Amino acid sequence: MTGTILSDSEREVAFARRVAAGGKVEAGDWMPDDYRTAVCRFVEMHANSELMGVLPEREWLMRAPTLARKLALTAKVQDEVGHAQLLYRVAEDLGKPREAMVQDLLAGRTKFHNVFHYPTRSWADIGIIAWLVDAAAIVAQQALRDSSYAPYARTMRKICWEESVHIMHGRDVVLTMMNGTSNQRAMVQEALDRWWGPLMQMHGPRSDPARDRDLAWRIKAKDNETLRQEFLNVYVPRIQELGLRIPDPDLRKDETGRWHYTEPDWKELYAVVTGHGPMSAHDRVG
Repeated sequence: MTGTILSDSEREVAFARRVAAGGKVEAGDWMPDDYRTAVCRFVEMHANSELMGVLPEREWLMRAPTLARKLALTAKVQDEVGHAQLLYRVAEDLGKPREAMVQDLLAGRTKFHNVFHYPTRSWADIGIIAWLVDAAAIVAQQALRDSSYAPYARTMRKICWEESVHIMHGRDVVLTMMNGTSNQRAMVQEALDRWWGPLMQMHGPRSDPARDRDLAWRIKAKDNETLRQEFLNVYVPRIQELGLRIPDPDLRKDETGRWHYTEPDWKELYAVVTGHGPMSAHDRVG
């Protein structure tokens, strides 16, 4: 009935039904405090990851093998910083000032993706990151284009388009090296060997979708294992067609189309994302 005042519990039930049915939430709409906190935490970690993702690549801006590669990498770094700015702006609308988010990041109170805690040891790493790390990220990001939080969904449409360009850049770097000398091919294989573990950890451990509140609220659209399976399904054939060997002897696809693989080291993942990674344990500012 028009003009009826709902209790907080009734509003939460109505909100849950709305998002479950595909409804969108704008920044000025009423939302449960738990939903606001969950979206802010999710977007803040994404923003942190875009910003911290610059650091492994920054070291190679002055060491790129050609001017064209330097310009391409510079453009990629600029995109990543821009993505962070957009995402911090989305999170700010949920009530946390940007200054507080940056301070929490520097103090190690908030997280960013595991892959950005590792060093880049060669130019091949730049190719593997742009091609495969960004590919694993975009598998998750494409699903976020339908997030129930509308400002995030709109921002993800722009970010996904730019990330797709990064993937093409990375594949070109890898393809060029694989068509080069035996040393260059060995360099790419060595980089893949090092990055495969963090890549398989990137989407996180398997979780029970029925108990995942981010899924129930449609902040995200797919669970961790679904994302990992999608990545493997698309990129295992692409990796192999370039003549690269995937460093997992147990990797195989069964008759149902499901990939089986060596279980990632989840203890390592937890240690890394809590600030004890190869590059973050001693480099943290706080």
